[in-house]
Amino acid sequence: MRGGRIRRWMRRWGAFLAFTGPALLLIAGLIIRPAVETIALSFTDKRGAFVGLRNFAEVLSDPETFNLTGFPPGPPPWGSLVHNAVWILLHLPLTVGLGLLLAVLLERARGATLIQSIIFLGMVTPMIVGGVIVRFLFDENAGILPALMRAIGLTALGRSWTAYPETALLALILGSVWLWTGFSMILYSARLSTIPRDYYEAAAVDGAGPLQQFWYITLPSLRPVTTVIVAMTILWELKIFDLVYTATLGGPGGATMVLALQMYLYAFQALAFPQAAAVATLLTLLTLIVGLWFVRTMRSAE
Repeated sequence: MRGGRIRRWMRRWGAFLAFTGPALLLIAGLIIRPAVETIALSFTDKRGAFVGLRNFAEVLSDPETFNLTGFPPGPPPWGSLVHNAVWILLHLPLTVGLGLLLAVLLERARGATLIQSIIFLGMVTPMIVGGVIVRFLFDENAGILPALMRAIGLTALGRSWTAYPETALLALILGSVWLWTGFSMILYSARLSTIPRDYYEAAAVDGAGPLQQFWYITLPSLRPVTTVIVAMTILWELKIFDLVYTATLGGPGGATMVLALQMYLYAFQALAFPQAAAVATLLTLLTLIVGLWFVRTMRSAE
């Protein structure tokens, strides 16, 4: 009786376990276990003794994490947590807006595929290389942006942007716009191609102009993909590391420090692994908040 029950169970679940078992083991060993150990480490000291929230208090009280002294109009550093927030506030609307604008303009343009491929190069460019490109882009001697600023008379901006606290963070954010705009543009372009043309023809017959068609047909149809783009972009902005590491290493004077880079420096420069784990746990919580918002939004849209 028991053997028959086991055989029935194996017939039902055997194939499932055979195909998914190795993947589940890899996920458990390479993702779940390190994540649990990191969270546990964030509540201990270097000797492994439980210290509660002390590591989180040390991290959040560190001026490299949160420092509003001289917050606008004063220049950075404002702390990695504030820098990540500024990155989201500036980078998110720029990439989403530019991606949408380019997708709409290139929808019926000649050579659209070639132009989209050029713009999408930013997405396939390794972030390490992207950091080098950004550094040269804003270099006083080799960069096109400082040369353009000098040409139009803005000599104060004709220097190396990444070398000064006033402009370093802005330089990295603007540079990263090119590296990510291709993502939103491609998703918007794919969604635009699925909107039935009948909607626009019917609206034109009713007297709706291009702007009205865009506002009442295009934008509502793009709402689900916009949610995806916003969620993925925020997650990318929260974990930004390699671009900053290559371009400035958090400098000058901590003006471009971000959470992921701070975690790295805690662990491999200061050898303060509990504090690094605390930063990693904070990043995990922030990403979970974004993930939960995304799931809830997508469910409500169904």
